[in-house]
Amino acid sequence: MTIGIYYGDYLQLDKVLHAQELESEKNGKIAHDEMLFIITHQAYELWFKQILFELAAVIDVFSEPVIEDKKMGQVIHQLSRIKSIQRVLIQQIDIIETMTPLDFMEFRDLLVPASGFQSLQFKQIEIQLGIKREHRINADKEFFHSRLSLGDLKILDDLESQKSLFELTDTWLSRMPFLEFHEFHFWKAYDHAVNKMLDSDAEIIRGNPTLSDREKEFQLTGLEMSRTQFESLLDRDKFESLREKGEFRLSHNGFLAALFINLYRDEPMLYTPFRYLTLLLDIDELFTNWRQRHAMMVQRMLGAKIGTGGSSGHDYLNATTRQNRAFLDLFKLSTFLIPREDLPVLPDELRRGLGFFFHGGNR
Repeated sequence: MTIGIYYGDYLQLDKVLHAQELESEKNGKIAHDEMLFIITHQAYELWFKQILFELAAVIDVFSEPVIEDKKMGQVIHQLSRIKSIQRVLIQQIDIIETMTPLDFMEFRDLLVPASGFQSLQFKQIEIQLGIKREHRINADKEFFHSRLSLGDLKILDDLESQKSLFELTDTWLSRMPFLEFHEFHFWKAYDHAVNKMLDSDAEIIRGNPTLSDREKEFQLTGLEMSRTQFESLLDRDKFESLREKGEFRLSHNGFLAALFINLYRDEPMLYTPFRYLTLLLDIDELFTNWRQRHAMMVQRMLGAKIGTGGSSGHDYLNATTRQNRAFLDLFKLSTFLIPREDLPVLPDELRRGLGFFFHGGNR
C-alpha cells in the first residue's frame, strides 16, 4: 500500500539529526555542552537561510523598473516575517547562555580557528541589506581575506556587485513624484514652516523667566545648530558634502522622499511606504540588538580573551555593532520631523490623489 510521503523523509531528518559531530568526542572525552553549542548555531544557520529566502523575494520586487502597489503588501508580509525570525534569534541567546564559561572551556580550544565571522549566510544577509565592504571597520575588511575560504570570498565578492536592498530602496524613493505639484513646491513651504517653528522656539527661550542668561545662551546655541542641520538638508550641495563624509548614505532625493513619507504618513497612499520604511528600520534595530546580545554573551563566556577566530572578541563585536547598520539614515529622519500642526498644507488636488478619493465611479 502506498502511504505517500513520509514525515522523516520529507524533512530529511536522517541528515539533520546526524549532522552533530562533537570534536570533543573525537578527542576521547565528550564535553556535554558541545551538543548545545552545535545545535544552537545550526538553528541560527537554518533561520539565516529563511531570512535570505525572504530577502530574495523582496529584492526581486524592488529590482523591477515599476513596483506594482499590490506587490507591496507581499513585501510588507515578508519583511514582517523576517522581524519575527529575528526575535527568535535574540531569544536563542538565552539558551546558549545556559552554558557556563567553564563548560565552554571544555571544548573551546578544539574550535580554533573556526569563527562566527565565517558564517557565509550571515555575511550574505548583511550584504543584501546594504552593508558592503566599504562600510565595515578595518578589522572586518581584513577578516574577509584572512578568515574566509577562497570559495566563500568569491561568492561574497559576486554578491557585492549586485544591488542591495538599501540601494534599490534609494532608487525607489528617488522616483517619488509628490515633491513638486504645479505651482506648489513642498520644500519651500517646509523651509518656511521650519524657520517659523525655530523662531517661535527662540522667542519662548528668550522669554522664559525660569532660565538664567547662561541657560538661555546654551539653548539658543542648540537651536541654531538645529537650524544649520535643516539648512544642510535642504541644500543639495551641503547635503552631498555631508554624504561624501559618510554622514548620510541615501541620496538627497531619496532622503527627502523618506522624510516626506514620514511627515505625511497618515495620507492613505503613503501609509504602505511608511510601513515599509518602518520595517527596514525595525530589521536594522533588531540585528543591532542581536549583535549587542551576542557581544555580551561573548564577554560573559570569554571575558577579555581573544576569540577563536583571532579577533579581539567582545571589543571587536562591539565595534561591528556600532558600524554594521544598513539603514541608519532612517533613524536620522526624526531629526527633521516637525509637529503636525506646523506641516505645510498640501494642495487639495494632491491630497485627493494621496487619499484614494472616488466619486461616481471615477477617482
